[in-house]
Amino acid sequence: MGNLEGKVAFITGAARGQGRSHAVRLAQEGADIIAIDICATFDSMNYPLATPEDLAQTVKDVEALDRRIVAGQADVRVKSELKRVLDAGLAEFGRLDIVVANAGVTAMKSPTPAQAFIDGVDVDLGGVLSTVAITVPHLREGASVIITGSTAGLMKGLIDSPAIGPGGSGYAWAKRTIASYVEAIALQLAPHMIRVNAIHPTNVNTTLLHNDDIYRAFRPDLENPTREDAEAVFPVMQAMPIPYIEPADVSELVAFLASDKSRYLTGQNIRLDAGAMLKGGMSF
Repeated sequence: MGNLEGKVAFITGAARGQGRSHAVRLAQEGADIIAIDICATFDSMNYPLATPEDLAQTVKDVEALDRRIVAGQADVRVKSELKRVLDAGLAEFGRLDIVVANAGVTAMKSPTPAQAFIDGVDVDLGGVLSTVAITVPHLREGASVIITGSTAGLMKGLIDSPAIGPGGSGYAWAKRTIASYVEAIALQLAPHMIRVNAIHPTNVNTTLLHNDDIYRAFRPDLENPTREDAEAVFPVMQAMPIPYIEPADVSELVAFLASDKSRYLTGQNIRLDAGAMLKGGMSF
């Protein structure tokens, strides 16, 4: 039996990347899964978001582990869409024990002034707030809420750096705000024995990192940097000489925070950063 046998996890951004990795890892530990993803794009995105086929693959991967899964398309910016999929999962499983607010984007295109900033904040912060809002009423003693932050929100001077543009600034501000939000809401839920923690990864080997916008941010000296060009400097961000961590590295920590092994761990902003913040310094 796994550490999460009999539990149910609600995961946002579950179609690919970290979200799919978390769904599979929690299923390996015995959890059934409620998975959502927008499976569409919007005007401020320069790189493609997940597809319905990606979400279907997550379903296959979880079912291959002999676990049950309810999956649906939903925009984390819209509570009614999140609630529709959550309600379907509750009807199937009858309970909710784990919430993984993982969905995130780097919206770097601004068709209108500041749209990239606004869209990034709406997803990366507003999506977290909406996810917590609709799930907390269904949580019971021993439940765990896990939020995906980023070292980008903890580094000094990043939010107002011209190199990252409005979208990058929105991403960093949203992730910084998550750090204080986690502490505040964890205090509110602690009397109910419900835990809330955030994981702040460094670069992670997903599409959110591997796209032309991020390559240009890391290599402003080149007009059209390639992945190879960017990967040459990615290690500068970490104290350990690596370009990035893998989604599975984050999933291991998610599985621990979801389990009763972390039953007294709450209100924590955990840096899974290969020492990046030892170099970058704290911003709050």
